[in-house]
Amino acid sequence: MIEGSCCCGAVKFRLTSEPSMMGTCHCSRCRKAGASTIVFVRKEHLQWIQGKEHVALYQPAAPYKYGRCFCRICGTSLGEILSDEDSFPIAANALDSDIGIRNQFHEFVSEKPAWHDICDDAPQSEGHPSPT
Repeated sequence: MIEGSCCCGAVKFRLTSEPSMMGTCHCSRCRKAGASTIVFVRKEHLQWIQGKEHVALYQPAAPYKYGRCFCRICGTSLGEILSDEDSFPIAANALDSDIGIRNQFHEFVSEKPAWHDICDDAPQSEGHPSPT
């Protein structure tokens, strides 16, 4: 099992299975939310331990459609942890232990700031990666 939490410990959850993939988004929205590196989890593998009521959702205005969740007490970014989708991204920074996978892609590198160097060999795309 993989444990996860926010910075203050009010929100705690576990994953009963390893995430399927890890990637890094360099778009300005993900950078500002503090959750550029994400892991994809299946809804049935997420178990709440405590604090789901402390998770707030920021829903952006169009044309953006993906909401971002965070702890309303400490502000820790949690990705899309309240999603109703079968599979969704959560912020890798909220995981408390090694998950056994490494970064597999970089998206929106066209929005990456000049000061950020990509230091791995994962494939890069200007926008969303092409489906394989």
